[in-house]
Amino acid sequence: MHNALPDGVELARLVQEGKTSPTELLEDAISRANNLNPSLNAIIHRLDEQAHTRAKKMSEQDAPEDANLWGVPFLTKDLTVMTEGDPYHAGNVGLRDSDYRADHTTHLATMFERLGLVNFGRTNTPEFGLTVTTEPVSHGPTRNPWNLDHSTGGSSGGSAAAVAAGIVPIAHANDGGGSIRVPASECGLVGLKPSRGRVSFGPKLGESWAGVAIDGVLTRTIRDTARVLDGISSPWPGDPYWAPPPRMSFEKELSISPGQLKIGVVTASSWGPIHQDCIDAVQKTALLLQDLGHVVENNSPSALFDDELFHHFKVAMASNEALSAQKLSDAIGKTFTSEDMEGDTRALIELGLTYTATEYIASIQWLHSYSRRMADWWSKFDVLLTPVIAQPPPKLGELRDPKLGTKRIRELLLFTVQFNVSGQPAISLPMHTSSSGLPIGIQLVGAMHHESSLLQLGHQLESSSSWHNRKPLLYAS
Repeated sequence: MHNALPDGVELARLVQEGKTSPTELLEDAISRANNLNPSLNAIIHRLDEQAHTRAKKMSEQDAPEDANLWGVPFLTKDLTVMTEGDPYHAGNVGLRDSDYRADHTTHLATMFERLGLVNFGRTNTPEFGLTVTTEPVSHGPTRNPWNLDHSTGGSSGGSAAAVAAGIVPIAHANDGGGSIRVPASECGLVGLKPSRGRVSFGPKLGESWAGVAIDGVLTRTIRDTARVLDGISSPWPGDPYWAPPPRMSFEKELSISPGQLKIGVVTASSWGPIHQDCIDAVQKTALLLQDLGHVVENNSPSALFDDELFHHFKVAMASNEALSAQKLSDAIGKTFTSEDMEGDTRALIELGLTYTATEYIASIQWLHSYSRRMADWWSKFDVLLTPVIAQPPPKLGELRDPKLGTKRIRELLLFTVQFNVSGQPAISLPMHTSSSGLPIGIQLVGAMHHESSLLQLGHQLESSSSWHNRKPLLYAS
């Protein structure tokens, strides 16, 4: 970004060269959070004291060899990733009112720490991460730094706002139906959903939402995304599946040309209309890819818009959420009442309780079959280029409207859920802005386990585009 704060790779270099320290970086980030968060409501739990203790200790020692982001300030989303003893509310009123604290530290939190990241807070998320706007009753809405009247997307909207506004260069995110890519698109960021199995849910979970969900980060640069992915791609013994390691580090792959790729493009959907600004974003990117030497044609998987997809996806999601709610209810020692949970969430959980084991397994088998139908297209193409969402960032409140909210969400999510189901890597890149100046991302989807192709292609686009020259209205000095 033009006159932007350094990214995580640059900050780590400055620490390594002795030009700054983890403590100084943390104090700067805390100062930015104090100035900007009251307007954004991105960070809901502050962990300043323990972060200061960690940064002070780090400032007095050399970085271990594999701590490639030593001293870089960081935030974790208040969902999935846990650190023992720290607040964990997952956007839920019942957990908030019980002041629930995590009873264990997840493997991914340990990987972030091993990288050298200094976590000083947890970011806002919709209740249990179930929607694509971050406006939970429990903690209130997160506002988009590009225009405070608009949504940041979800469910990683708090993390997206914090990174977009320059509070931190990197923040944790996760994605079960677009929850990394949608906020990346709406806040002008890089958001990679890794391949299924690339990032472990250990120690307690083998998979989330039947393998549909995955963790990652939101960043402002491709190299930050690649460096973090190298650091968190570590399986936990006993994981039900994991992605094979890359031939070399993802970050080193950035220095290698992807060669001439065959790229399919889609800008229309049988599920609903697409805003012209989102079509323009894809078409302009397609022209740039052609200029970069790639072969681009209008083509996409025949299974992309299968009308049965959302039914089977909902069976898997609702069933898993019913169990998750029961576990959290047990953890706080009380049954969730109507005052402890939002109406939409309760309706989904009650729906999940109605499915039989046979119905659940039938839907899982359908989703597996769908994944194979999707994967076949990548035997002929290298990458698929699509919009991320079908319209520019909506205004706050639109997707929470009791009468129209669900309809509006369905109108937006035309291109993301498919790749949660198939498990393929997909990345949102901030290639465009709307006619009103709001960010619009494009999505690149790779073959299973081929994150390297997406990162290499993203690196080419980053070098050839002007996204670094754009900054939001609310941005750290």
